[in-house]
Amino acid sequence: MERVAVIGASMTQFGQRESWILDLLSEAGIECLEDAGVDAEAVEHLYVSNMASGEFEGQTGVPNALAHDLDAMPAYTQRVDQTSSSGGAGIYAAWQSVASGASEMTLLVGGEKMTHRTTGEATDVIASLTHPVEYKTGVTLPSFAGLTARHYLERFDAPRESLGKVAVKNHKNGVDNPHAQFQKEVDLETILESPTVADPLRLYDFCPITDGSAALMLCPESVAKEYTDEYVVIAGIDGATDTHVVHEREDPTIMGGVVESGKGAYEMSGYGPDDIDVAELHDMFTILEFLQMEGLGFAEQGEAWKLIEEGYTERDTGELPINTSGGLKSKGHPLGASGVAQGVEIYEQLMGEAGPRQVDADIGLACNVGGFGNCVITTIMEAAQ
Repeated sequence: MERVAVIGASMTQFGQRESWILDLLSEAGIECLEDAGVDAEAVEHLYVSNMASGEFEGQTGVPNALAHDLDAMPAYTQRVDQTSSSGGAGIYAAWQSVASGASEMTLLVGGEKMTHRTTGEATDVIASLTHPVEYKTGVTLPSFAGLTARHYLERFDAPRESLGKVAVKNHKNGVDNPHAQFQKEVDLETILESPTVADPLRLYDFCPITDGSAALMLCPESVAKEYTDEYVVIAGIDGATDTHVVHEREDPTIMGGVVESGKGAYEMSGYGPDDIDVAELHDMFTILEFLQMEGLGFAEQGEAWKLIEEGYTERDTGELPINTSGGLKSKGHPLGASGVAQGVEIYEQLMGEAGPRQVDADIGLACNVGGFGNCVITTIMEAAQ
């Protein structure tokens, strides 16, 4: 099986956009084609990561329409929906299409249009991904996050401030991301005094509702060399599913999907946690950064908060910079685009194209989480040698 390369990437401005879903997808798709130096007619497979264009704006058939708008016909098209991990699932699907030999040029575009809906309406669409048994009782992802955060803080004797420091770090990183929704620093006092959403989590522990799109161009490594001498290779990738009924989990602080997908990605790549130079984690809530750090082996169970306190994950001074993009917390979380945007950040870091966010990195990891760990994709990339 030939190695799969990434030869182009793009990301639109995240935030509140006037554009609708097809416009957002087209914007990212066109920029990615230009970045890769690939003609649209060369695209054989076109995947669109999107959770809920039908629910949010009544638009279906998005991949077909995008192929038309990009002039990429007659490329095979497919929509990839895996809730809030749709972007990571799109990377997995695009990787499979190339690794299998079915396509020599695969374009992945992820996007979501959300901000035209009220917070209540958007929350209800997102909450529909929970199990029907839990959904009918009014359970939402923020409530799961609050319950898990309270349990974690008490069980592992972690200070409440450690969660706030995740938000401080990611907002600080987002200042240097020109595409981030929030490009401003937030101090710890502001975070700890913001309105309570799901105790002990407050407003600044949650990511925003966002519009935006991101894209990646994948092809076999042999084809990549025809276009460029500098590219990134997907060294390892895997996906996993945890029980959909969150309250049935034996230990709510262990995200089984993160553990299993990480294990598979490490095994495929031949790398381990100590080899990772930079990581993008799914910080939809600040507590998720802790749980993914532990599930991926960056910290022992119940110890992630200590690494935050020590500055281990800081961009400029830490041993393992996490969420150099600003994460979902600062960059924004347009559901179908988020996992793709994680891939874009890792690609840019490994290519040395991250500007003021740049860290010293040859190997990067992205972990995209659906729901409250219901489904997870972990991707490991390395700079081509």
